[in-house]
Amino acid sequence: MINKKETSVDEALQGVKDNMTFLLGGFGLCGIPENSINKLVALNVKNLTCVSNNAGVDDFGLGLLLQKRQIKKMISSYVGENDEFERQMLSGELEVELIPQGTLAERCRAAQAGIPAFYTPAGYGTEVGEGKESRVFNGKPHILEHAFEADFSFVKAWKGDEAGNLIFKGTARNFNPVMCGAAKITVAEVEELLPAGSLNPNEIHIPGIFVQRIFKGEKYEKRIEQLTVRKKE
Repeated sequence: MINKKETSVDEALQGVKDNMTFLLGGFGLCGIPENSINKLVALNVKNLTCVSNNAGVDDFGLGLLLQKRQIKKMISSYVGENDEFERQMLSGELEVELIPQGTLAERCRAAQAGIPAFYTPAGYGTEVGEGKESRVFNGKPHILEHAFEADFSFVKAWKGDEAGNLIFKGTARNFNPVMCGAAKITVAEVEELLPAGSLNPNEIHIPGIFVQRIFKGEKYEKRIEQLTVRKKE
């Protein structure tokens, strides 16, 4: 069986360089590939195009790449928790493409499936649809959206095996599955890495065919983006 295990994040990110396009899993701070992001910061790669639901917070997640001005363009659905993102966008330092969450997910899934483009009603008649081809299906207008073309996907899973099979946990699944196999190289970091064949086939969410490299992450902070607690009585 093919062994896709990398001994460290350094090995897993070999080939990363300036001017690349990355897909990064996660929703808010839930299920983000913390180790991969921290390594990208350390590598100091520049002029990146990053596709992710959002841009983390000022001092964590993709916010760290923004702090060092490593991101040239951000393709996201929601960016309301990052003051530095807002500042760079309003000042014109950062190019931003905002798209509906469902469209973001489908552009990933289309790339994963080898589908170059698809029609969706989401965004028709708004700024999202400006300049895009449109067609009417069953009396409803749709716009043409293209699959992402990315160099690397960085995803986070709960468990994985050395063959690249992945299991996600709870809401940390979010955008991670559709980003697997949606780039030329998919790098998966996992909390628990097992020998190939150790996972129950009926519990696997993403088969190893969609993953090229896998490594065991460490020192996960798993921050809570918005913590709300009940007041003491």
